Amino acid sequence: MKQPVETPIPVATEKEKIDLFQKCWDFTRADEVKAAGFYPYFRAIEENEGPVVQIEGRKVIMAGSNNYLGLTAHPKVKDAAIKAVEKYGTGCSGSRYLTGTLDIHYELEDKLAKFMGKEACLLFSTGYQTAQGIIPTLVQRGEYLVTDKDNHACIVAGYMMAKGMFADFVRYKHNDMADLERVTSRLPKNSSKLVVTDGVFSTTGEMVNLPDLVNIAKKYNARILVDDAHAIGVVGKGGRGTASHYGLENEVDLTMGTFSKTFAALGGFVVGTERVINYLKHHSPALIFSASPTPASVAAALAALEILEAEPERITKLKKNSDRMRTGFKKLGFQIIDGRSAIVPVIVGDDMIAFQFWRELFDNGVFVNAFISPGVPPGMQMMRTSYMATHENHHLDKILDIFSKTARKLGILN
Repeated sequence: MKQPVETPIPVATEKEKIDLFQKCWDFTRADEVKAAGFYPYFRAIEENEGPVVQIEGRKVIMAGSNNYLGLTAHPKVKDAAIKAVEKYGTGCSGSRYLTGTLDIHYELEDKLAKFMGKEACLLFSTGYQTAQGIIPTLVQRGEYLVTDKDNHACIVAGYMMAKGMFADFVRYKHNDMADLERVTSRLPKNSSKLVVTDGVFSTTGEMVNLPDLVNIAKKYNARILVDDAHAIGVVGKGGRGTASHYGLENEVDLTMGTFSKTFAALGGFVVGTERVINYLKHHSPALIFSASPTPASVAAALAALEILEAEPERITKLKKNSDRMRTGFKKLGFQIIDGRSAIVPVIVGDDMIAFQFWRELFDNGVFVNAFISPGVPPGMQMMRTSYMATHENHHLDKILDIFSKTARKLGILN
């Protein structure tokens, strides 16, 4: 019997060899911006008092944080975290599925479900991980994910994982309900579908057109998942998010959120019907194979939720502050992306101008986030500002004054 002939594996010559790390050596953009003195990222905060922080030894007004209700420095939140560490230690040393469940995990899940008006809740270790825990677990082979093109990166990661499970996904133009209907109508009529959207889009601060999205999803027999990371504690009745804002609480199947913004901690969650949450609890790899949220994070989120429910005036103050800044920027002549959230993007329109603008603001005592391409489309480079309930008028007026002076110095405003 003839032995099969083995095909030799080609060996690259020295000239043909490609190093996996070559892209790392080729990436010099950050070094160039650092050398120019404009690098805005990875700045270490040395002290955090909420609306004012210390960076590089000096105080600056923080106008770039997602600490929307100003609770990261609240005495009750800090005390809750300290007491949890004293009682439970620093970590859970296991996943929720096995040895990592504490009684306070259940307590927070129960309270969040009640707060959001849903049957059940499930915690995840981070907000980013939550989408990865939900989407590929629910949307599998032969099923369809329909997603807004501007959804958060965690949703993108979730649908790429679902694609790896042989699920199909389609994207529609940002917040364009006609395009949502166009792509959804082309899917097989009897197929299972999940429409996923940000409630408040993290870059622009815009809110989803949820009423039209719900109508289209119902028409084509699709379920709905809303990511309310930037909406809970900001919009809706008592800060209950996007569905509450529109009076559509019973029309949204699943709402996910994070603890790293309103809830002043770290972690994520999803709320929905008990049967769906139970399925996720027993099938989601992101839950089963990850260490559970730490005692300090859970206790801090519990305390923040209690404050949110007890002090709704914080939401009112946050809205007042954000609206004041939208009005102020427009009066000065800036192009902004208008919305109803705590995010107010100011368009500057060029990568290098964005870096220079950021540096001028920082040198004059204001910290914001510089968004450049490809994170935003060309011409939409921005100073993404965001506000807290704890900003006072003198903070906001100083931000507007420094923005105005910087824009005139750089020739953006006359």
